[in-house]
Amino acid sequence: MKIECLPVGWLKANCYVVSDEETQKCAVIDPGGNPEIILGYMQDNGLSCPVILLTHAHDDHTKGVYGVMEATGAKVYMNQADVGLTVRRTGLCFQEPADTVFVGENDCIKVGNLQFRVLETPGHTPGGLCFLCEDALFSGDTLFKGSTGRADLGGDFDTELRSLKKLAALEGDYRVFPGHADPTRLQIERESNPYMKRGMEMPDEN
Repeated sequence: MKIECLPVGWLKANCYVVSDEETQKCAVIDPGGNPEIILGYMQDNGLSCPVILLTHAHDDHTKGVYGVMEATGAKVYMNQADVGLTVRRTGLCFQEPADTVFVGENDCIKVGNLQFRVLETPGHTPGGLCFLCEDALFSGDTLFKGSTGRADLGGDFDTELRSLKKLAALEGDYRVFPGHADPTRLQIERESNPYMKRGMEMPDEN
């Protein structure tokens, strides 16, 4: 598995191209703009793209979807709870393609020899997702290095804390690839992220 981080769009959100080096197939996670950069990387590396994975439907993670999709024929995978999500104060709303595949907890998406397991992590948005592949956790805007995504753009903070608790409870350690800024490791976040610590202290839901 090879992971390439491409900062794209107006907020330089992290788009990840995750490729299976044996089959040269890849998944594009959160193409938030500049499809020409994403497509150029794939062309330079001889990659085909059957799958676009969305951690959530905010504009800074979706603005390049159609450019990548139309050039590659890739299908979009997202959570149905983010359909029609309008970002508060901006009015921005992602219109999902007609053939979008809606996924939820523990669904598995195969790309070449890679398998991406879906984790539902609402809070930043109602339909927030994370994706697990081998030793990598693609955490979108649910988990950042030392922080978490804001919940005032269509989300709920307590729900987000519960999602952080869920991630903290994963067995073992993972490399964490967030939607913005630098990568980290899950164990580091368990030990030092104040939001994750707060989430870990929340009582279990009945």
